[in-house]
Amino acid sequence: MPNSLALAIDIGGTKIETALVDDDGHIVAQSRHRVPTGRDMDSHGLGLALEGCVMASTAKSGGTVIVGVGIGSAGPVDLAAGMILPKNLPLLRGFPVRSFVEDLVPDRPVELCLDGTCLALAEHWIGATRGTSSSMSIVVSTGVGGGIMLDGRIVFGRSGNAGHIGQIHLDRSDDGTSDGGTLEGIASGLRSVDWARRHGWSGQTGEDLGRSAGAGDAIAIAAVQRSAAAVGRAIANVATLLDLEAVAIGGGFSHVSPSYLDIVRGSARDHAVFDYSRDVAILSSGLGSDGPLIGAAALIHRPHLIGHPGEVTLASTL
Repeated sequence: MPNSLALAIDIGGTKIETALVDDDGHIVAQSRHRVPTGRDMDSHGLGLALEGCVMASTAKSGGTVIVGVGIGSAGPVDLAAGMILPKNLPLLRGFPVRSFVEDLVPDRPVELCLDGTCLALAEHWIGATRGTSSSMSIVVSTGVGGGIMLDGRIVFGRSGNAGHIGQIHLDRSDDGTSDGGTLEGIASGLRSVDWARRHGWSGQTGEDLGRSAGAGDAIAIAAVQRSAAAVGRAIANVATLLDLEAVAIGGGFSHVSPSYLDIVRGSARDHAVFDYSRDVAILSSGLGSDGPLIGAAALIHRPHLIGHPGEVTLASTL
C-alpha cells in the first residue's frame, strides 16, 4: 500500500480526467475518471464535472491519506489568481479552478500548472527524459503544447505559461487564419485533417488520416509529413535556443504513422545549425496518456522539481 496519494486533475480540450497517483508515480487502479469537455462546456458544466470526477476518484483511496491536489490545465493559465484561460475552451475563461477544488478537497494544498508543464514533469520524473537535466516534452494531438525542464528544474516563466511551443510561428498562414503559420496551425491533428481536406482528401478524423496514409493515399501521406516536418523544425529552433539534451513527443497524433518520429528527427537534423542542437535525442513519450495525470501529481509528490513562477496576473491582458 502506498504511503501517500496525490489527487491529479487534467483539464483538456476534449476531456477532464482525475486519478489518484502514489508517490512512485503509479496511478491507483480504478481511480481514473473522465468527462468529455469541448468548446461548448461552460463554467457550470465544468463545476459539475470536476465535482463528480473528484468524488469518484477520492473514493478509491482505500484509507491512504491524500496529501494534496495537482491540477494541469490547457492554457493559458493565471497562476497568481488560480484561474484558467484556455484558448480552446473559451467559455471557461476566468474559471477559478484552484479555489473551486480547494472547496472540494479542504485542508489540502492545491497546485495549478499548465498541462504541458505537467507533461514535462512526468517525463522527467519517471518517463522518457528521466536522467536528463535539460529537456522538453511536446504533445501533438488536437492541439500542440509543451513544457520545459532546464538544469533539473521546471521552467514556468514570468506568468507560468512557458512551453507554449504550439503558438510559435514557423511560416505564413496558408489557410486565411491568424494562426495558420504556427506550429499548432500546421502540425496538430485537427489542422492536419483540415489541410488534407482542402487538398481533396475525403476523410474526417486524424484516425482516418492515419489509415489513408498507411494505405498509400498521397494527400494523407503529405499531411502527415507536413505535420512531422514542422515539429522537427520547431525542435531545431528550441534546441538551439535552450541547449536541450532530449525531447519527448507524445499525444495521439504523434502515432498517426509509424514513420512520424523518424520524419521529426530528420527534419530537426536538417534545420539545426549547430552540432549541439543537431544531437538532441528525440524520443517517444514513455508515459502515453498517463503523462498529464502523473505530472499533475508530481506537483505534490516532487516539489523539489518546481521553480517559482512570477506573480503577474494576466487575466486582463490575455
